[in-house]
Amino acid sequence: MSDDKLATLDNDPTSSKLKSSITAVDIVLEPDETMIQQAQAANAGLLKNFPKGYALGDEHAPHISVMGGYVYTASLDKLFTAAAKVLASEKVTSWKLKAFKYYYIPLKEIGLGGIVVEPTADMIRLQKELIDATAPFMAPASSGTAAAFATTAKDPEINQPTIDAVATYLSGHTGEHYSPHVTIGVGTRDYLNALLAAPFPTFRFSVVGVSAYQFGNFGTAAKRLHSFKLTQ
Repeated sequence: MSDDKLATLDNDPTSSKLKSSITAVDIVLEPDETMIQQAQAANAGLLKNFPKGYALGDEHAPHISVMGGYVYTASLDKLFTAAAKVLASEKVTSWKLKAFKYYYIPLKEIGLGGIVVEPTADMIRLQKELIDATAPFMAPASSGTAAAFATTAKDPEINQPTIDAVATYLSGHTGEHYSPHVTIGVGTRDYLNALLAAPFPTFRFSVVGVSAYQFGNFGTAAKRLHSFKLTQ
């Protein structure tokens, strides 16, 4: 095969070579200190209730997912470039967002909790623009395995619900189905039910940055892959 044809295959995101490596990627809004403090306080309560859970921090960064899915690893830089072009005309740091309730996803006897954010037209529009711009670099939803995720010594395994959640992100969590939130950790269902039953003190907060992370277990933002430079 000629060098030209080899180069073409290397640059083709659908080639078998690129398909051999997949990364589970999450493009996120980074919340300000107001939200971080609220999330950390809720996380501390969850850890007292369920010490086997995880603490928010560098390997579990508080965030609001905008779009996620499986990406051809060799195309990550191209995906970041495409997303950066979209973000260049956005004014995300001027957005004023509203947190208004808790929620959780049941996982047998435990649950994964979060603070729900009221979706805005700007958030939904940004999500669609990012999805359209990055589509050429996304891998099929069925291609994801545990190997696509970031792991740590404390959290060395990826559960199946996490793998499935990333596979269905684009089909089940976008547009009218988009429910932005900040995940706060894991607790027992009894504890989380009580948390949801109590009055929630709504608050407003801002966005201070946008980054791309590699997903970890429970859909956490486990490893920062890229920080976008915001011009607005």
